[in-house]
Amino acid sequence: MSQVSNSTGAFFERSLGQMGDLRSSIERLQSEIATGERIQRGSDDPVGAARLRALTRLERRGETEEENAARLGQDLSEASNQIEGIVSILQRARELSVAAANDPVGENGRAAIAEELEQMAEEMFARSNTLSITGAPLFAGTAGDPAFVRDASGVVTYNGNNQNGTVPVAPGTEIERGVTGEQLFEFDDNGTPSSNFAVLTGLAAALRGSAVDPAQASQDALSGIDSALDNANRSQTVIGTRLAWVESIQQNQQDRAIDVAEQRSEIGDTDIADTIVRLQQTLTALEASQASFTRVSSLTLFNAL
Repeated sequence: MSQVSNSTGAFFERSLGQMGDLRSSIERLQSEIATGERIQRGSDDPVGAARLRALTRLERRGETEEENAARLGQDLSEASNQIEGIVSILQRARELSVAAANDPVGENGRAAIAEELEQMAEEMFARSNTLSITGAPLFAGTAGDPAFVRDASGVVTYNGNNQNGTVPVAPGTEIERGVTGEQLFEFDDNGTPSSNFAVLTGLAAALRGSAVDPAQASQDALSGIDSALDNANRSQTVIGTRLAWVESIQQNQQDRAIDVAEQRSEIGDTDIADTIVRLQQTLTALEASQASFTRVSSLTLFNAL
């Protein structure tokens, strides 16, 4: 009698265990369908789970690099816009200098030109202190203070540093942020240190009477304006090259992100059609197990035991 009882208990335990396993499988399959994720726990597929963790790390690094590239692209675009405006100012200053070098312009004409030059110098100063999208000075290098400052006498000097700083935008790839104010606004004019501001304000002062010969002073100012234009054009070329590089990197980032997403989908996404088939099979197996258990457990032998 003891042997029969033990066999009966084993039957019940085995049957209930099998049905419990089937119910667990059903719950897991239903969860896979609901979430779209094949791997719910690492134990479901240890190798696949490890690959998914590696892909997650790649995605996070890629997202950081994408954000860096986007901000850098915006900063470079803004720098390009500002330099374009500076070039326009200098081109207009050259036109005015040529006009002022012409004696028939007269005193009143030179005064009008001086006033326009002073306004242009103010615009130049404002552009020199443009902020990046993150609020940092665009042309101050890595310094956090305004790129240029003006003293009580109106003299403008560079207040930043000579370090552009780099931004990581891809594995092993860093791109310089832009150009410094010193690179863009300062130069040597026939061996003498000068700047865009000094040329504009100096010419304006000469036209207002500080020079004995305003016409000659206007003629002399042309070399400084041309040097400033050369500087600005070089800087624009540098910015344009880096901007094109960033755009290329961003395209590569998009391609890489798509590749990672495809790998993640291949490893971790649920195959809905296949999972539904397996779910139906498991439901059928559970139903059959329950029916079989009910029939067998209701036999007279079991009742007698």
